[in-house]
Amino acid sequence: MSGQLYNIDVLRMAARVAEFPPLAEAHEREERRSPTCGSRVAVTLALADDGTVEAIGVDAKACALGQAAAAILASAVRGRDAADLSQASEAWRAYLAGETEQLPDWPGIDLLAAGRDYPARHPSMRLAFEAASAALARAGAHG
Repeated sequence: MSGQLYNIDVLRMAARVAEFPPLAEAHEREERRSPTCGSRVAVTLALADDGTVEAIGVDAKACALGQAAAAILASAVRGRDAADLSQASEAWRAYLAGETEQLPDWPGIDLLAAGRDYPARHPSMRLAFEAASAALARAGAHG
């Protein structure tokens, strides 16, 4: 793999996932797995009364890119709602798939832009966004 892909900033961000341990008392929990690489990311969410994210926990068993993506998500998810997460998740998928040149409007996601050139890594980089989006959608459906 390219040094540009797994650079020191990506590795530092991946290590930051430890700052978001799984929540013991979560309103929602969702897990996503990648059949391509075996990565797994579980997200636990505590929600505010208005349905926005109050706190997040992440259990990421993934490559450095998947862990970095999870940390990027977790670092900026507080206060976001289901629409925000759905939009960010879809925009990230579309960017990685080459359907758009526009990165999602999410702080820090540009750190992983080089991953677009490595399709085998895309599923791992999408897991946290997809899990959080699904958890918030479910919360909205029964909340």
